[in-house]
Amino acid sequence: MGHKGLSALGQIYGIAFFILTLHHVYGDLSYSIPEEMKRQSIIGNIAKDLGLELRRLSSRNARVDFEGTRKRYCDIDVSTGDLIASERIDRDSLCGKKASCVLKVDLVLENPLELQRLSIHIQDVNDNSPQFKDDLIEMEIRESAEKGSRFSIEEAHDADIGQNSVQRYDLQKNDHFILAVDSNKVELVMENKLDREREKEINLLLTALDGGRPQRSGTVVIHVTVLDANDNAPVFSQAVYKASLPENSPVDTVVVSVSATDADDGLNGEVTYDFGHVSEEDGKIFSIDRKTGEIRVIGAADFEEVTSFEMRVKAKDGLGLTSYAKVIIDVTDVNDNAPVIYLKSLTNPIPENVSPHTEMGIINVQDRDSENNRQVRCSIQQNVPFKLVPSIKNYYSLVTTGHLDREVVSDYNITITATDEGSPPLTSSKSVQLSVADVNDNPPVFEEQSYSAYVTENNKPGSTLCSVTARDPDWRQNGTVIYSLTAGEVNGAPVSSYLSVNGDTGAIHAVRSLDYEQFRSFKVHVMARDNGSPPLSSNVTVSVFITDVNDNSPQILYPAPEGNSFMTELVPRAAHGGSLVSKVIAVDADSGQNSWLSYHIVKSTDPGLFTIGLHSGEIRTQRDISESDSMKQNLIVAVKDNGQPSLSATCAMYLLISDNLAEVPELKDMSYDESNSKLTSYLIIALVSVSTFFLTFIIVILGVRFCRRRKPRLLFDGAVAIPSAYLPPNYAEVDGTGTLRSTYNYDAYLTTGSRTSDFKFISSYNDITLPADQTLRKSPSDFAEAFGDADTLPEV
Repeated sequence: MGHKGLSALGQIYGIAFFILTLHHVYGDLSYSIPEEMKRQSIIGNIAKDLGLELRRLSSRNARVDFEGTRKRYCDIDVSTGDLIASERIDRDSLCGKKASCVLKVDLVLENPLELQRLSIHIQDVNDNSPQFKDDLIEMEIRESAEKGSRFSIEEAHDADIGQNSVQRYDLQKNDHFILAVDSNKVELVMENKLDREREKEINLLLTALDGGRPQRSGTVVIHVTVLDANDNAPVFSQAVYKASLPENSPVDTVVVSVSATDADDGLNGEVTYDFGHVSEEDGKIFSIDRKTGEIRVIGAADFEEVTSFEMRVKAKDGLGLTSYAKVIIDVTDVNDNAPVIYLKSLTNPIPENVSPHTEMGIINVQDRDSENNRQVRCSIQQNVPFKLVPSIKNYYSLVTTGHLDREVVSDYNITITATDEGSPPLTSSKSVQLSVADVNDNPPVFEEQSYSAYVTENNKPGSTLCSVTARDPDWRQNGTVIYSLTAGEVNGAPVSSYLSVNGDTGAIHAVRSLDYEQFRSFKVHVMARDNGSPPLSSNVTVSVFITDVNDNSPQILYPAPEGNSFMTELVPRAAHGGSLVSKVIAVDADSGQNSWLSYHIVKSTDPGLFTIGLHSGEIRTQRDISESDSMKQNLIVAVKDNGQPSLSATCAMYLLISDNLAEVPELKDMSYDESNSKLTSYLIIALVSVSTFFLTFIIVILGVRFCRRRKPRLLFDGAVAIPSAYLPPNYAEVDGTGTLRSTYNYDAYLTTGSRTSDFKFISSYNDITLPADQTLRKSPSDFAEAFGDADTLPEV
């Protein structure tokens, strides 16, 4: 059976007799498997053996790491928990002749970080047949050799170990030699002396057999040439040579020198050296000088690959006698491997609201050197809010040391440095880029604490009043600002009926035209809200100030507009120049200079008889009234404001110069009907009320003037007060700068002796004036009784 057949049978044999053993050694799991397992073969079930739930293997990112090797011989199936073979494991190349071949595996679990040590014992399978270095061994033996002489034979090599290695040798039966085998050598022992005359050459078949099942074997033909007497073989000075070689020694370095001597003279005593059986890999690293026996370095010896070499050295004399010695070369470690940093897991990006001491990643540091050369210190730079915390074995946790703020630093470039303790120490580094993810932790902030907007009344709807701007340092939707008006009321109406705000730009627009006469200023609150989850917001106050425009004409309250009623003022003929005859009362809804009123007589029956106060509206006589003056005097008064352009209004004033209403023919003929009786009752009530108020007002005025010790003056001699009864409610002003300010009572002149008289009740602005057909008709004596003589009436 060929070698390939034997190898296949060995694999079948190993798998058929696969023994899986599971036991705990100081908390570690241990498995035993045969070498040469097929890929995807199951080594064991880690989940079951460790008591872990299958779903936890995936969530905890279970994986296996190997120590001291670059190959991944096995892996874990997180769906089943099985540890499976991912590479063909050749025990012979992995461990050589070591009695125990253990593959160290780390099982790493995250969240939390946990490390389980696995030991996989690789059991030898009889997959290698014994092999001799050469297919033919040439030997020259002199016929003078004595019975019992021994001749060394190179041992067969079997890559397997233990029972699967070479266990015995069989020599083809012959008449001259038997086989002697001990632990260190194989020798032909001469049983009967040679006779060159009978046999010049002898062929012997030597078979080496291992102890495996099925058993494997290898053969070599020993060709013996019978010579004359060369009865001394070379003898080595040592049976075993030992040497130490630093790894990475330069080429041509002498490792060790072997020496053998031969007692023969001449050609029989000339010794040459050569390697016995040596592997192909070892033959690329060492060479031997055939004459001197010096073993030199011809290739790189790497401690991380092979820690020792064991070779056979052969010494041969000139006539073919040989002897063998063992050479053991131990490779010593040199700090030639820098630490290697592996990033096993990393949370990236990191939320900026992550709490301190939170684990962000797992770092694994490995150094292929040994002892102190593999002791590693790991650190990061000091100017970042992270640190490395030693965890299990050569694992480190990357944790935060403080609070993160994306608005201050959005990215971190962390350099991890690993330094071993060799001499000199070696260092390596790895850069880790970490990004900070935004969290909506900043509300929008307005650029100003408050805003003011100035708008002229009667503005166009949709016009822009002002703009508000808020900044949010957060990112994307967390920093996107939307503006809106908060709920509220302006003058009893929703704020949205007056203003609107552009949600994207913050521009505030007027929804409708604003009227200064309704309100002069108001405040609204604008909210800036971001698009975060949950959203954050802030408010700002916007004060809107309305400036006045001269858009209201003066409104004449007294006398009533022409056509609404018939109102006549009586002027006594005895009135002297400068006497107060009447007063025009007007108001303007505007403010400031737009409400400053001036009064002008634009037309009169007798232009030189009456004058009007420019700012008071008081109508006075310019001179004494004469008999030649017309009884009926008509005045057209214009009231102008001070706006640009100026607005005006006109009214007609009717004056009768008479001491007795009976002198007026038109009044005499006016009929009296029953309906006037009811109006008379109203008149009496009104007169009593007005008189009472008037007397109270006079008493108060006199009291105040008495206290101030000032001389009494006529009521209209100074600044003229405006009757509040004529002031509409919407003319009242907060700042006191309006047209009308204080209470004013005005009574018409009535003369004695009148048969009938017309006068108007002065009441509030909203009261309806009496129509012309509801005038009162009273006798002159009634008026005299009520008011006394007209000459004695006070000026009001």
